[in-house]
Amino acid sequence: MNEPHKLRADALAIWTAGVDAVRSDRLVRSAISRSGDALTVRGRPFSLSDLGRIAVVGAGKAGAGMAMAVEEVLGSDVVARRVDGWVNVPADCVRQLQRIRLHAGRPAGVNEPTAEGVAGTGHILEIVRSLTDRDLCLVLLSGGGSALLPAPIPPLTLQDKQAVTRFLMNRGATIRELNTVRKRLSQIKGGGLARACAAGTLISLVISDIIGDPLDMIASGPTYPDPATDADALAVLDKFRAQSPDVPRRVLDYLEEAARASRVAPPFPGNVENHIIGSNTTAVGAAADKARALGYHVISLGSDNTGQADGEGRALAERCRRLRDGEEPASLPICLLSGGEPVVRLAKTDAPRKGGRNQELVLAGLDALQTRGMDGIVLLAGGTDGEDGPTDAAGAVADADLLRIVRQTNLDPKPFLEINDSYTFFDRVGGLLKTGPTHTNVMDLRVALVVG
Repeated sequence: MNEPHKLRADALAIWTAGVDAVRSDRLVRSAISRSGDALTVRGRPFSLSDLGRIAVVGAGKAGAGMAMAVEEVLGSDVVARRVDGWVNVPADCVRQLQRIRLHAGRPAGVNEPTAEGVAGTGHILEIVRSLTDRDLCLVLLSGGGSALLPAPIPPLTLQDKQAVTRFLMNRGATIRELNTVRKRLSQIKGGGLARACAAGTLISLVISDIIGDPLDMIASGPTYPDPATDADALAVLDKFRAQSPDVPRRVLDYLEEAARASRVAPPFPGNVENHIIGSNTTAVGAAADKARALGYHVISLGSDNTGQADGEGRALAERCRRLRDGEEPASLPICLLSGGEPVVRLAKTDAPRKGGRNQELVLAGLDALQTRGMDGIVLLAGGTDGEDGPTDAAGAVADADLLRIVRQTNLDPKPFLEINDSYTFFDRVGGLLKTGPTHTNVMDLRVALVVG
């Protein structure tokens, strides 16, 4: 295997090890166990003979794997007699389970609320409202849950929520900013699911896709009280100069009236537990272990990396170049690891385009290294959920072989970067990272290898 091929293979193995460590079924099995009549959920014991129903509800890109693991841990006997469940997932994650319904809450690669998501959320609310004090409600939450749990507060409509979501995403809003607004427009977000639940105990198992693992933000916090206010949501919209018709007048009027009235949520129930069972830190740690096993010295940049994708890509590429060229003292070979979630600011264009933040980050890095070359360097960035923007790719990878193809075909990255068309570029030169759904989601994982 020549050096670029080996580097690419090593980078993929390291990235895959990180994703495998946060597989949703693995994380759930570490949180729930059963031995005969004894059920334990994150250290809390339950006697199955004392429980009534076990409701399993939730939403997110990891929902299918989480729900499957819950059924397997509980066992088919308990599932058949006690379990009732509904989890909203992307369409390409739907599979047949024994008693938990996996519902296609949105199409694959379309991360926005849909009518199907509204219908599924209605079923979830029906289930939790029907429970009693003897019942246990398990809530499975993961990244992507916000778009998969739409329940607009009347008089707001699904179309209103879609317009707000598109506006903020197109303006490059962070996930915190986006969810601050979404929570104030929803019946189920910002603690709404917990308030609607009539079970004696509600336990949420959460796979985090947000920096810092804030429980009020992951899936927009359906089982956690919302510390934000309507005024906070208005401040986010004001920051991006939201006005009609980009954001429906009805949304702005609703938030302005609610802010004037100082709307206060009802008291939060005391029978609710929220537990983070997996995060980007877990993935980065596992990737580091794999890199060391392959003989690399590891430099971890942590899991809290944000910024704009193109700028982050150029900075990472330049760091690799300095390490390779001896401008920064280091012991080669080196593996640079980082996690987080940068944003893409969409350019105004009528031209067709396709891409995602990981593809744009790698393309910007490739562009930065065009003159000095990529010999001894590989850049890989991918969403741990297997999705990167509205595409069928998890991300992209670039190395010396790919740069050679770029030069041979006279393909200039800059025009593609200018209109956020990174998918088209990598589709032409063979740099797309395609994994299919991974059934987990802990933001992005980036692997850069430098061998000198």
